[in-house]
Amino acid sequence: MEAAMGLMRRIHPKQTETALSALLSLLPDHSSDLLSQVDQPLQVLCDVECGKEFILCEYNRDADSYRSPWSNKYHPPLEDGPHPSPELRKLEIEANDVFTIYRDQYYEGGISSVYMWEDDNEGFVACFLIKKDGSKSGHGRRGYLQEGAWDAIHVIQVGAEEEGTAHYCLTSTVMLSLTTSDESSGTFNLSGSIRRQMNMDLSVAEGHLCNMGRMIEEMESKLRNSLDQVYFGKTKEMVCTLRPPPEGVQLRLPEI
Repeated sequence: MEAAMGLMRRIHPKQTETALSALLSLLPDHSSDLLSQVDQPLQVLCDVECGKEFILCEYNRDADSYRSPWSNKYHPPLEDGPHPSPELRKLEIEANDVFTIYRDQYYEGGISSVYMWEDDNEGFVACFLIKKDGSKSGHGRRGYLQEGAWDAIHVIQVGAEEEGTAHYCLTSTVMLSLTTSDESSGTFNLSGSIRRQMNMDLSVAEGHLCNMGRMIEEMESKLRNSLDQVYFGKTKEMVCTLRPPPEGVQLRLPEI
């Protein structure tokens, strides 16, 4: 298992699904651990009943079916699939509505889904997902983007309330992949992932949703800055060092 995780950390992000499928065949006894620990590019399914798309992940999956956050039903239908309690389902519906607004303001489109379920410590867990696919439009801000995808996974463990406060543990993963093509610079491919964790004890006076929203907003800002500095900044530095551009020409990388 340790060797398998080491391999997945070093594999090219575009080959994650192929490598994971091969490992599941080699290590069937560790399939649940692999599926829960390896982040894959997010997939999308349409809830025909509501006419809305939702994101597929391990957190809304049971067997080969996935629960829609809009209708609370499994696709394909599953009779005994787990569902959140009525109280938690109410919070899940509100979170999906609020996160849709957040997604439109920050990402100007894309798809988002929020899933919640009870844990064994009298608290609950929430998973916030965002997928923005730039491949459909085929154009970035400067017109160079040929393919592009941004997948964000935010999992928050919320502890039981004690004296008006609760402990929040946020684990966030962002997977980025893009391909640009320009006549002067040729084809350029960049992909990778980054994961960070944040722990906070916060008052629940304003509700769990407000606290989780602030944490996600702060974390996404940090992740964007890290991606800008690590992936784009370092790539630009290395390219300009190895192949200095002609005088008066600036290297332009896609903006995130």
